[in-house]
Amino acid sequence: MTVAAAFDLDSLNKQFDTATPTEILTWSVENIPTGLVQTSAFNVDDIIITHILYTILKRSVPVIFLDTLYHFPETLELVAKAKEIYNLDLKTYKTPDVDTREAFTAKYGEALWDADITKFHQVTKIEPLTRGLDELNTIAWITGRRRDQAVTRANMPVFELDNQGRLKVNPLAAWTRKQSWAYVAEHKVIYNPLHDQGYPSIGDEPITTKVGEGEDERAGRWRGTGKTECGIHI
Repeated sequence: MTVAAAFDLDSLNKQFDTATPTEILTWSVENIPTGLVQTSAFNVDDIIITHILYTILKRSVPVIFLDTLYHFPETLELVAKAKEIYNLDLKTYKTPDVDTREAFTAKYGEALWDADITKFHQVTKIEPLTRGLDELNTIAWITGRRRDQAVTRANMPVFELDNQGRLKVNPLAAWTRKQSWAYVAEHKVIYNPLHDQGYPSIGDEPITTKVGEGEDERAGRWRGTGKTECGIHI
């Protein structure tokens, strides 16, 4: 049995169902002093979690960032800014043996996201994340997911196990988009300027589009592919 599997998830989820993100993260850092990491795409919810960990709880939890080589320039600028402001313990992982978009194209072909979106996500996200979690001896990892982001997340618990038996912590599960932005305003949390330009959820530049009024927050991710998740959280 894994260390994470020793936790009573039913009891934890009952205890923390109406808890604040800070209370959930406080439990996490106190009960998992080593082997706890945050995974971050540096969307607004991810930055809120980093802000709580580093500013309120003053815990330098390692932050895994997946450099797909196809992020918006604004995203990479935000990563650098956050690293400086919070003095992040940033752990960047990427596809092995490629350091530029040109090298990626040479190895995997032109526009792999159009030719095979599943393979694109496998080589740019799933494999690097799996490697990162393994290398950091991860017992539990923190995500920025909320239930109101998509129908696929509507019943997401605060605490769950991933397919490797590690604990996944979703401290913002019960929050709404409105609550997240209220927190940003109150605490003056930095965020990606693309959020103000019609991109409520930001992924890779070639496959992220603006979201129209009335659409789901994540409707601009992988538009037209029928996908609702990249595979990391499945």
